[in-house]
Amino acid sequence: MKPNELLDLAVQAVDDKRAENIVALDMEGVSLMADFFVICHGNSEKQVEAIAHEVRDKAQEAGLEVKRMEGTDQSRWVLIDLDDVIVHVFHKEDRHYYNLEKLWADARDINLDAVLKL
Repeated sequence: MKPNELLDLAVQAVDDKRAENIVALDMEGVSLMADFFVICHGNSEKQVEAIAHEVRDKAQEAGLEVKRMEGTDQSRWVLIDLDDVIVHVFHKEDRHYYNLEKLWADARDINLDAVLKL
């Protein structure tokens, strides 16, 4: 699966579980970790966990390997490593604290209008 297709899969999965403020960052030339970051949040630990599990399940259904999934023990910041795409699912309160969008401000925002259910 191409990185752009994987990005779409991840964005659709978080959107299916009603993640809020979904942002995708193009990490090319900014970080060697991944091609894209997806950042979103849920309003409770249960929602954060549901969002993270949806990403994992959709990736596995597509025959993809989930390299790593961390943070489900407390469900305040769950990281799902899909190799070319890393998904960060925060609890709303923690997202503001860590502010990854500011940390990675050099990355270009990706318009998700075509992928998200409007």
